[in-house]
Amino acid sequence: MAVGLSEDFYCHLQPLREAVDAALAELVSPTAGCPPRLAAAMRYSLLAPGKRMRPLLCLLACQAVSGEWQAAVPSACAVECVHVYSLIHDDLPAMDNDDLRRGQATCHIAFDEATAILAGDSLQMLAMQVLSQQLPPQVALASVSVLAEAAGCRQLVGGQADDLAAEGRFGPLELADTSPLEFLQSIHRRKTSALIEASLQLGGLAGGATPEQLSRLASYGRAVGLAFQIVDDCLDVESTAEHLGKNTRKDSELGKLTYPGIVGLERSRQLAQQLIGEACEAVAVFKDRGQRLSQLARFVVERKV
Repeated sequence: MAVGLSEDFYCHLQPLREAVDAALAELVSPTAGCPPRLAAAMRYSLLAPGKRMRPLLCLLACQAVSGEWQAAVPSACAVECVHVYSLIHDDLPAMDNDDLRRGQATCHIAFDEATAILAGDSLQMLAMQVLSQQLPPQVALASVSVLAEAAGCRQLVGGQADDLAAEGRFGPLELADTSPLEFLQSIHRRKTSALIEASLQLGGLAGGATPEQLSRLASYGRAVGLAFQIVDDCLDVESTAEHLGKNTRKDSELGKLTYPGIVGLERSRQLAQQLIGEACEAVAVFKDRGQRLSQLARFVVERKV
C-alpha cells in the first residue's frame, strides 16, 4: 500500500486498516451453528492480505463528511464482505477459472468448489446482517439499499454477465450501435465502479452526508472505479503473477475486451489520469477533509500491485 504514497499518508491509513482488519476478524470468528469447514473458507478469503481499498474509501468518505471515520467501520466491513464474495465467485471454474488470488490459492482450490460457492453466499448475507444490525436504523436502511443495488443484476452481477458474454460464454453478445470501448466502459462501470461508488456512498451515509455531498462522493467513486479497472488492465499486461498476487495475461488469453487491447497502454494510462483528475475535482468541495480521498485516488494510477 505504501507504493506511490507519502510516509505520512501511509501512517494515516494504518489505524483505519487495522480497525477494519480487526472488525473483519471478529465477524468471521468461530460461531455456533456455522459448519467449521464453511467458517474456515470464509475466514480464509475474507482475511487474506489485500489492499482494502473499498473499506478505506468508505472510511475516508465518512471522514471527509464528518471529520471522523469510526462510524463507518461496519459499512467498510460490509462492502469488503461483498467484494470478497464477488472475488470467490469470479474465480470459480464456471467464471474466470483462476487458481491464485491475493497471493494464495483461490477459495475453491484451497477447499472445494461447493464450499467456495457457499462461502461467497455467506459473505454476501453477512454484509447485509452487519449493516442492519450495527448501524442506526435510518442509516442502515439507506445503506442496505445502496449496497444491494450496487451488487445486483443491474450493476456488479450484470457487469460480470456481460463480461462473460464478451468471451462468448454467456449467451449472445449484443453490442448494438455501441463501440467496443463504450461497451467495455459499460461493463466496468458496473462490474468494478459500482461497488467502489457504493463504498463512498456508504461512508457518506455513516457520516451524515447531505444529498449534495453524496452526489460528489458518487462522482468521485465512479471516476476512481473506472480508473482502477483501467490500471488493472494495464498491470495485467505489464506485471507478473508473483508481483500482483494473481495470474496475469489471462484476459488476453480468454479474448476479453481490455483497455490496452482497444486503445493501447499509453492511451489507457492517459484515460486513467484524466479520470483521477475528475475524481479529485469532485471532492475538492470537502477541502482539507477531502485531501485523503485525493491522495488515495492518485495512488490508484501510481500503484504497481
